[in-house]
Amino acid sequence: MIQKISAPISLVLVYDHTARKLIPKKLKWEGKTHDIIHVDLHHIYRQGRTLQHVFSVASNTMFFRITMDTSNLQWTLEEISDGLPD
Repeated sequence: MIQKISAPISLVLVYDHTARKLIPKKLKWEGKTHDIIHVDLHHIYRQGRTLQHVFSVASNTMFFRITMDTSNLQWTLEEISDGLPD
């Protein structure tokens, strides 16, 4: 089931300078840390003058859609899913 969240999160990231990619590794939300095992999608869109980076990532049991606002470098958890039908 997909659930809309819109909550601030903490993230552990790796930047690979050779591939020029930002790779999320761990996500902390509501005191629980989720190891990210797969980055499914990354895209960027502009909201006014601000770039928004959107990542779809997966842990062993959950899927997450997270965004980064480049004006303040704040990460937000937008959606979660357990992979089950609604």
